[in-house]
Amino acid sequence: MRELLITDLDGTLLNSKGILSDITAQIINRFISAGGTFTFATARTASSAVKITEKININTPCVLMNGVSIYDIQKKKYIKNEYINKSAAVAAAEVFKQFNIKPFMYKIKNDRLFALYTGFENKQMYEFFLLRRNKYDKPFIKCSDFACEADEFVVYFTTLGEYESLAPVKTLLDKINDISCAFYRDVYNKGLWFLEVFSNRASKSNGVNFLKKYGKFDFVTCFGDNLNDLPMFRICDKRIAVGNAKEEVKSAADEVIECNDTDSVAFWIKKNYERI
Repeated sequence: MRELLITDLDGTLLNSKGILSDITAQIINRFISAGGTFTFATARTASSAVKITEKININTPCVLMNGVSIYDIQKKKYIKNEYINKSAAVAAAEVFKQFNIKPFMYKIKNDRLFALYTGFENKQMYEFFLLRRNKYDKPFIKCSDFACEADEFVVYFTTLGEYESLAPVKTLLDKINDISCAFYRDVYNKGLWFLEVFSNRASKSNGVNFLKKYGKFDFVTCFGDNLNDLPMFRICDKRIAVGNAKEEVKSAADEVIECNDTDSVAFWIKKNYERI
């Protein structure tokens, strides 16, 4: 039987400081060296996700931006992208503008991802921008109006803010055809929520299904903690929730292990695969 292990990153494989520990990397690399197949599914883009996981010898493509992209780390190439319909991207941009919310709008063109922004409505979005620009070298371009910049290359919108300010935005976004939203609490800023917009053909579940066919896997085990992991949980053969996971994720899991600060994903792999 050919098996794939796939994990969420933030709140699951990474500790509460957003760091991949050396012990986790060592255990997973031994698993891979012994013939195991391991990758991740995240809301992050390649810019930060690849850098954060560079200590692991990832040996199958990963799922990025909640299923928007399938990315081959070894070849540094996008295998598949789900683009937002142009009219839907314009409509989403207008909804954000109506509520004076300033998200980042991501495009992938000529196999290159970059982010557009119009400004920052809170310090957390500015810190998000600084971290990804300075630490992960993500390219950012300032523009005056997203609706004017929206085209066939748009793949994603993301913003970070308080639940009360973003919930009505999501209500209107949900009425737009051809897009889906992910709305979930940030694991690093407990009072803030992420609101993300992408094609309705994109999801962690569709990403996992693509990898299952792409790699000819017979069985997929996944690990997660947050609400955006639930689509992945619904289609995987075995579902593992970390101890710090949301209650909805724990309820959907076959097994609940210790929290992410204890290298629990790696130690579960070590315990369940004798060959390492």
